[in-house]
Amino acid sequence: MLLDKLQKRQLIIQLNRILDVGLSVLSYILAYYIKAYFLPLNYSGLGAAPDYIIISLFIVIIWFILLTYTNTDSPTSQKLTDLYSDIIKVVSAGIIILVLLLFLLKIKDVSRLFLGIFYILNIVILMISKAIIYWSNKKLKQSDYNKCNILIIGSKERAVGAINLINSMKEQYNIIGCLDIKKDRVGKTVKDDIKVIGIVDEIQTLIIKEVVDEVIFAMPMYQIDNIEAYIHLIELMGIKVRIFPDWHIHSLFYEPKVAQVYFDELNGIPSMVLSSTSNRHRDLLVKLFSDYMISGIMLILLSPFLAIIAVIIKIVSPGPVLFKQERVGLNGRLFNVYKFRTMVKDAEKKLEELKALNEADGPAFKIKNDPRIIPVIGKILRKTSLDELPQLFNVFRGEMSLIGPRPPLPSEVAQYNVWHRRRLSMKPGITCIWQIQPNRNDLSFDQWMDLDLEYIDNWSLKLDVEIFFRTIFVMLLGHGR
Repeated sequence: MLLDKLQKRQLIIQLNRILDVGLSVLSYILAYYIKAYFLPLNYSGLGAAPDYIIISLFIVIIWFILLTYTNTDSPTSQKLTDLYSDIIKVVSAGIIILVLLLFLLKIKDVSRLFLGIFYILNIVILMISKAIIYWSNKKLKQSDYNKCNILIIGSKERAVGAINLINSMKEQYNIIGCLDIKKDRVGKTVKDDIKVIGIVDEIQTLIIKEVVDEVIFAMPMYQIDNIEAYIHLIELMGIKVRIFPDWHIHSLFYEPKVAQVYFDELNGIPSMVLSSTSNRHRDLLVKLFSDYMISGIMLILLSPFLAIIAVIIKIVSPGPVLFKQERVGLNGRLFNVYKFRTMVKDAEKKLEELKALNEADGPAFKIKNDPRIIPVIGKILRKTSLDELPQLFNVFRGEMSLIGPRPPLPSEVAQYNVWHRRRLSMKPGITCIWQIQPNRNDLSFDQWMDLDLEYIDNWSLKLDVEIFFRTIFVMLLGHGR
């Protein structure tokens, strides 16, 4: 079932509230260890009584109630200064209520210095969190990378209505152009700056050439010859199809092979949608939120370890620490993926010399004992997949997900069959079903594609969690190459 705007907003608020409470507990734990172990001797240490675990439970309850009645759990709809003011009020009120509760329950000997450290840490950590969310959201809105790119079928009255509707939501959508059934309409302006960029027969070429997330049929179905074939092609490529109301919709006798069919509203206008990816939007929103939160936390926690790897690479091999390479993301979006460099500096130039030794079928390239790999450290990083860790930056930037099909090279995508392109219908990930196969390096290209499409067709949060923990197990066993 699809979420409407109100439901999405409520879910975002709930997730932010949970994050705020979690960060408040983290502040409490940090304050405990600072007071117990890291202050000068005169101020260090905490007694066995009172029970600080019980006090932490009080904090969870008090902070959750206070956050429920404030605007701090909606950090994208306020000014940052107002958010900071609300955070100070919430934490101050929380401390006062906590002290009163401890007094009423006659819980004595709670360190006032400890509470003071917790108070300051809580405010600072929540402010940093809100600033990251606020500026990330602002950057996402300004970036075309995260907009939904739409191709409209039609160029008459209904198409004009669709353009007006979509242009009212420019922060979320971008119109590539319109297709018509008549060649003499090509090049003509439909509305504003939106033109007819081709005919319906050219739709496959246009989807391959452009980044298309959704195709909207905004003309009577009966006017398009062989309409079922066009919809099947779009479905096969993993692109969402939206059909605006049409009194002749009964003429469309099409049974989707992969896509799910449901009815949806686009800014209040009812439409029929065929989607080859999951329509569990609530779960997808949780996945998106988790990607940002987990990647951010992992980057902070792993930063010392990442720095050590970087220093080792720099010592043993001349050249940059990170390897940057253009890859293909969601529905054909191009971005630079980051890895720790595990090959010699001029590895890309030597690729042509080694292509005859390729052991993989299809457009992918893989060989055992690749001579370009840096001795020892390069092999260790590849076998344990630790070279993939810098892609946490790609996840935090919204270009990738933690779990999803691996991002292919543009040269590989250029050789895809039509059905292969459906693997681009979900955001690429650091790890996936293929990554956790014990014999992953021996799988054929089509088997690899089948595993990615199996992931897309059966996606769930439970599956993502399973892949995440199985990936850790595979990394420990060193199945990489």
